[in-house]
Amino acid sequence: MNENFAGIRKTIDHCVACTACMAACPVMRALQDYRGPKLIAPAHGRLHFSQDDFDRSLEFCSNCKSCDRACPNGVSVSNLNMQQRGKFFESHKHSQRDKILAHIESAGKKIRTIPFGHQAANWGSSVGKILGISEKIGITAKRPLPIYARKNFKTLFKSIHQQKSDRKIVFYPGCYINENDPDVGIALIRVMNANGIEVLIDENFRCCGSPLISTGFMNESRLLAENNSARIQDWKSKNIPVVAACTTCSLVLKSELAEIFGDDRFANNNVFDAFEFLETIDLNLNLASVPKRILYHVPCHLKSQGIGLPAREILSEIPDLKIELADAGCCGLSGNFGYKKELYDVSMKIGRELFDRILSSDADEVMSECGPCRMQIQHGTNREPMHPLEILAGAYLPN
Repeated sequence: MNENFAGIRKTIDHCVACTACMAACPVMRALQDYRGPKLIAPAHGRLHFSQDDFDRSLEFCSNCKSCDRACPNGVSVSNLNMQQRGKFFESHKHSQRDKILAHIESAGKKIRTIPFGHQAANWGSSVGKILGISEKIGITAKRPLPIYARKNFKTLFKSIHQQKSDRKIVFYPGCYINENDPDVGIALIRVMNANGIEVLIDENFRCCGSPLISTGFMNESRLLAENNSARIQDWKSKNIPVVAACTTCSLVLKSELAEIFGDDRFANNNVFDAFEFLETIDLNLNLASVPKRILYHVPCHLKSQGIGLPAREILSEIPDLKIELADAGCCGLSGNFGYKKELYDVSMKIGRELFDRILSSDADEVMSECGPCRMQIQHGTNREPMHPLEILAGAYLPN
């Protein structure tokens, strides 16, 4: 077993209580009741506080990983926190709310088996909010739920004609792109095809597991990790990389599951974020002028991958396109964190700096790689952000 991953528990003892993680934590800045990220894993992992203290601390961690990036001693605070959350649910029942928020993939599959299921699901979400059903089970009615697309990405993919090529990738769409935002997947295909790369999909891939991890369904997330890692290694044996267009999916598949479960089988060096992969090829620069200013919100889970800002570097090749960093911290949604009724106001308070930055900007567009970040931006500003792939796809001139 890889020492880095097997030894994640040992990093607890690297904590010197310097409070760097607390200073970096967006939840702590927004909510004084939260005693800070180091309380859950580094402190509780050694001292085991009373049940009430433990419960309250577990509730507030959004898994944004700001604490990890701030820690000077390499303590894996966020993943240790997720381990503690999983431990808690070994002896406590999950709420109906958490079961719904965790099982996004299975819900999407069920919806697609019903004629006009996407319309029924979208209608049901609206009615549930109006009737107060969502609030009763703990899901905020103040925030719209993601809208299911008429056709999901995997269905649309079957109708797309691509030129056969010796250069191939496997696209991992993840739940959000597949069910709610398939246009991002279409944009990825356009970009890859413009660079002579054929895009494949693997029907045996499952959800990356992030919604399950953040709600403490560790046994289920481990099963997904075993399945997905086996598929990734199979594609690696064929020298075909797996590419994701969601920074949470790519982070989880690369390293998060390996760290949480202490299993180096789940560490995958054959997974690339989309623009990270594009930096490895001889990019086609037959690009049209795009005379726009783009405000770029960098997702937390991209920062945690330590790969820089490849989207900014590549999009800077587009003539007349100007990119400005929002540099306004976490958006606050953090997957399903901001959908919890008791955490909605906290989520919006965290995102306020970003909202103000966007609302005061005269940029033509806002962009971010993360689907939840884009949802939060739209909710907080009424501006509809784009994925960087959509901007790049729109710039490619026809052959």
